[in-house]
Amino acid sequence: MAEKQKILIVDDDNNIAELIALYLTKECFETKIVGDGEEAVRQFAEFEPNLVLLDLMLPGIDGYEVCRSIRKTSDTPIIMLSAKGEIFDKVLGLELGADDYMMKPFDSKELVARVKAVLRRMRQDNPPTEPLHEQHSGPVVSSEQGDYVSYTDLIINQTNYAVTYMGRKLEMPPKEFELLYYLASHPNQVFTREQLLDRIWGYEYVGDTRTVDVHIKRLREKLKDHEEWRIGTVWGIGYKFELRNAL
Repeated sequence: MAEKQKILIVDDDNNIAELIALYLTKECFETKIVGDGEEAVRQFAEFEPNLVLLDLMLPGIDGYEVCRSIRKTSDTPIIMLSAKGEIFDKVLGLELGADDYMMKPFDSKELVARVKAVLRRMRQDNPPTEPLHEQHSGPVVSSEQGDYVSYTDLIINQTNYAVTYMGRKLEMPPKEFELLYYLASHPNQVFTREQLLDRIWGYEYVGDTRTVDVHIKRLREKLKDHEEWRIGTVWGIGYKFELRNAL
């Protein structure tokens, strides 16, 4: 029998937390509720959840600080929950490493759907091993080490979700990796933000295109422009993995 996936619910409103836990338990998740930031950090280490539902307004340290703390050691997916509707708050949450952001009040069924969608795409314990050659028009190579895309000073291995840049391995959350791999597998092909949302996050993702912009920004911070390639912006359209010698 498969082991239940664990969800850490961090919210100081116990009524909301209990309701979320009820819905998730019905879907066969194991849950734990904590009501403040310090306890959230402690329980994250002890409970070892597969996903964190994180309220922003917490006593003690707030949700942003909890997210920062988790991201120092783990790529475990985080869905932020907040009554704040400002774009700034949503973008800040995503830039700190959150995988999704939901506004309160929210529909519990939608929350469960988002939890399932994020977990389905993380593949932290079981990265893809079967090549999807029909989905790639770029230089995907298959070998005993798995499927990978290789450019000068850059190797992106889909099988073990490893990125090697300038001879060193980069730490990269699953969504960042999948976005980079997809773009690099289609060199010089332009994709709109909507196309990338659909391909990487899936049609059931209920977010906006700013999510793509945030992840592109993170990738550019880790992968500085190379003399032979870069992640390029096509103004008014979207993004592409650009080979400079093909310009």
